[in-house]
Amino acid sequence: MHVQEWLETVPAVSIYLLVGLVIGLESLGIPLPGEIILVSAALLASQHGDINPFVLGACASAGAVIGDSIGYAIGRKGGRPLLAWLGKKFPKHFSEGHIATAERSFEKWGMWAVFFGRFVALLRIFAGPLAGVLHMPYWKFLIANVLGGIIWAGGTTAVIYYVGVVAEDWLKRFSWLGLVLAVLIGLTSMLVVKRKAKKATAHKQAAEPEVVPAAD
Repeated sequence: MHVQEWLETVPAVSIYLLVGLVIGLESLGIPLPGEIILVSAALLASQHGDINPFVLGACASAGAVIGDSIGYAIGRKGGRPLLAWLGKKFPKHFSEGHIATAERSFEKWGMWAVFFGRFVALLRIFAGPLAGVLHMPYWKFLIANVLGGIIWAGGTTAVIYYVGVVAEDWLKRFSWLGLVLAVLIGLTSMLVVKRKAKKATAHKQAAEPEVVPAAD
């Protein structure tokens, strides 16, 4: 069976639950491709009337807000040892360089780091847990979390959906290109953060004084 034909057989409620679950887990602190899933689902909704874009956006927003809130609670309770544990489990995502980059963003922007972090792949994973670890006041976190989650999830769904509607005929003939574009969007944002993290790590290592062993 062709992939496109298989997707048409998937119930809409399954798409809603999948999007909400993946985005919620990503926001909680688990490295998952939430943005790619959302973009792909919005493209699918633009081609198939069974998937309601408003319900899709609402489920994505709910997953983002709830996941971030759970991540905040876990970070608040786990503290620094939690980041160390995550670094061992997910070294590519929770390396010292990535954590240092995220911390500087929080120090500079405060609650707005949670809001703007929603639009950057790796920062979406850090925002909730790191805000808890740094003991950001919950009311500030909640405001930025709700606003960021709704605007990111709802906005992404709306933009991709209406672009898909406009280009419906083109996408039907070259549907695989939509998935390629979705993957490129997620990878590009991830690579940008990784490059910044590497620079931060190199700068930190260069700034550390060289330790000279004591003579016997």
